[in-house]
Amino acid sequence: MTPPRASAWQVGLTGGIGSGKSTVAAMLAACGAAVVDADQISRQLTAANGAALPAIAQVFGPSLIATDGALDRARMRELIFRQPQARQQLEAIIHPLVGQETARQAQEAMAQGRRMVVYDIPLLVESGHWRRQLDAVIVVDCREPTQIDRVVARSQLSPDAVRDIMAAQASRRQRRACADIVLFNDSIPLPHLQAQVSLVARSFGL
Repeated sequence: MTPPRASAWQVGLTGGIGSGKSTVAAMLAACGAAVVDADQISRQLTAANGAALPAIAQVFGPSLIATDGALDRARMRELIFRQPQARQQLEAIIHPLVGQETARQAQEAMAQGRRMVVYDIPLLVESGHWRRQLDAVIVVDCREPTQIDRVVARSQLSPDAVRDIMAAQASRRQRRACADIVLFNDSIPLPHLQAQVSLVARSFGL
């Protein structure tokens, strides 16, 4: 590993749906890493009183705000299905706000003396710009049938719906091509995954 460019290692963590990325993020946090969860930040921005809601209401109309004051996700999904350009409009609102909050949380972690900041980013490969900002990228990988089985088991989604989500994400090959470290999380006991993660954490000084 080359030395970190900042006061702490800046490490990206990604993986396809059902890969176990969230489990690995929790394990890294238990080892002492600061985890910045881009998905969680996005959800907070579109929850009741979220910072993204005024701009969403202005661009898409107040009907996209549910009665509880949060983004009406079902209506937004329908709108994006009918008008694909709506996705770009929504991302143009949310992504800069996610970037600001991500940077704030990372700076706070480094000010606290954390030695490793892990950016949990599902679409790290797809975004294109993240790789240049990171010291390393960890990819959690597993076979596609395993992804489908896991997501079906934990959600109300059908196998075809999971395949549609996977088709919109980067492929396993694309993610692995961007990886500095690959954690293969397929049909292995949880302690074995924990052992892999612990080795990775130690390699970053945790």
